[in-house]
Amino acid sequence: MAKKAFLVGVNDYAPIGAGGPDLRGCVNDVQDMANTLSVLGIIPANPTNMKILTDSRATRAAIMAGLKWLITGAQAGDVLVFHYSGHGSQVVDVDGDEPDGKDETICPHDFATAGMIKDDDLRAVFSTLPAGVNLDVILDSCHSGSGTRELSALAATPEELSVSYRFVEPPIDVSFFLDSNPSLPVRGILKKKKGAKDVSLAPGLNHVLWAGCRDNQTSAEASIGGVYRGLFTLNFCKILRAAGVTITRKNLDIQICRNIKALGYAQVPQLEGVAASLGEKVFT
Repeated sequence: MAKKAFLVGVNDYAPIGAGGPDLRGCVNDVQDMANTLSVLGIIPANPTNMKILTDSRATRAAIMAGLKWLITGAQAGDVLVFHYSGHGSQVVDVDGDEPDGKDETICPHDFATAGMIKDDDLRAVFSTLPAGVNLDVILDSCHSGSGTRELSALAATPEELSVSYRFVEPPIDVSFFLDSNPSLPVRGILKKKKGAKDVSLAPGLNHVLWAGCRDNQTSAEASIGGVYRGLFTLNFCKILRAAGVTITRKNLDIQICRNIKALGYAQVPQLEGVAASLGEKVFT
C-alpha cells in the first residue's frame, strides 16, 4: 500500500517579496500538516512519500506536476493526501460545465501571469484515479468573494490583531462578468455537480474534500499565540494529533467546527464525500 502526500503553501505571491497579495500563515500550515502526517504515521516524512512546495516554488506548472506525481501509479488501498493553503478565487465558467456559471480556483505563486488552477483542472487530474484509492483533498482557502469588503474594513486594525482572508480578486477580464451577473450562485471548489449522486469525481472514486469554509464564506488566517496560521489547518492538525488516527472523518470535522466557533470566528468548515467515507477513520 502506497502512502503519498503533496503539500502546498503560498505566502509570497509574485512578484517575489513585497508587492503581491501576500499571506503570512500558509507555510506554517504546511509545516504543521507535514509534521502531523509524519508523527501519526499516516505519511512517512521522506521525499519518496511527501512532496512540499512553498512560495516561489509553488508555480502553476510545479503544482500541476506535483498533482500528477501524487496520483501516478496509484492503486486500490493507497492513501493519498493533497493539502493546499493559500488564496482562492473564482472565474467565469467558459465551457458550460458548471451549473452556477463559475469555476472555483486555487492560486499558485505566479497566478497573475500563468493563470489560476481551476476546479476543472483538479477534476481532470483526479478523474484518472482507479476505484478504491483513498484520496483526501484539504483546501484552506476562500471559495467566495465576500472577504474583499472585510479586508477594507480591517485596514486600520493593529497588525497583531489583524485577520486576513484567503481570497484573491479575479482579473478584470473575468471579474467583470461575475460582477455584472450577481444572480450567479456561489459554489465551492470541487463540490457536487448537478445530477451527481455524491461528490466523487469519477464512479467508484474514494474521494473526500475538506474545505476551510462554506461556499459563501472566507477562510481566515490570524496570529495565534504570536504565530500566523490558517484557522482551519491549525485546528485540523491540533485535534487530529490529540485524537489520533482512530477518529472518524465526521467526528474530526465536528470538533474542528466547534473549536473555530469557540475562537469567535464565523467560518464553518465543510466535509464532503460519500457516506461510507465520512464514517470511516481518517485517511482510510
